[in-house]
Amino acid sequence: MRHSQRTDDQLRTVTIETGVNRYAEGSCLISFGHTKVLVTASIEEKVPGWMRNTGQGWVTAEYGMLPRATHTRGRREAAAGKQSGRTQEIQRLIGRSLRAVVDLKALGERQVLIDCDVIQADGGTRTASITGAWVAMSSALNYLRDEGVLKVGPILDQVAAVSCGVCDGVPVLDLDYEEDSEAEADSNFVLTGSGQIVEVQATGEKRGFSRAEFDRLFSLAEIGCTELFALQKAALEAVRR
Repeated sequence: MRHSQRTDDQLRTVTIETGVNRYAEGSCLISFGHTKVLVTASIEEKVPGWMRNTGQGWVTAEYGMLPRATHTRGRREAAAGKQSGRTQEIQRLIGRSLRAVVDLKALGERQVLIDCDVIQADGGTRTASITGAWVAMSSALNYLRDEGVLKVGPILDQVAAVSCGVCDGVPVLDLDYEEDSEAEADSNFVLTGSGQIVEVQATGEKRGFSRAEFDRLFSLAEIGCTELFALQKAALEAVRR
């Protein structure tokens, strides 16, 4: 039995609260257990210089952790004068994940900027960020469509992400920090609502892992993402009420 008393295929308690920022076109506070991420989506009526006159839009993301998001206070990256490699890798992953389910041509020459700020970290901050980012982005683009700015909705599908790992020889879903720090192997799966794979990150931490173990991790990710897709839809329905 896991230390959290969860079954091998059970997510932590996941909540998505929408409309938490009165100024952003779209926003949500997403929690995966004790991991909490504030996500906002902002719309700019312009695109990066290299995309001008292409007739297409862009979706990009920034990610950061507040100084006391973890057990000890971390230094703000702005104070250090540069972002860490981990931060850059995660925000690029978030951007790629969202662009995989957006028709950039239907978006027109405008940009969606996603900000993911980790308030509290207990494992799975990147997967929570991706899952919440889709909700915030969808809220923002639905707002533009309701206002008549967009004639066609540019979102093609849902996208969500979840972590899985092998702990004490057993593949499990949605690792918290304690499990992640001790896992023999861990992975992050980014999947679409239609079942497509956007990205898989899988690493043997203490040993290699077998094809059978990987297949089980993938199956667990599908179980978890199916639940997350339902929670995303429910969160968006709450916005429209």
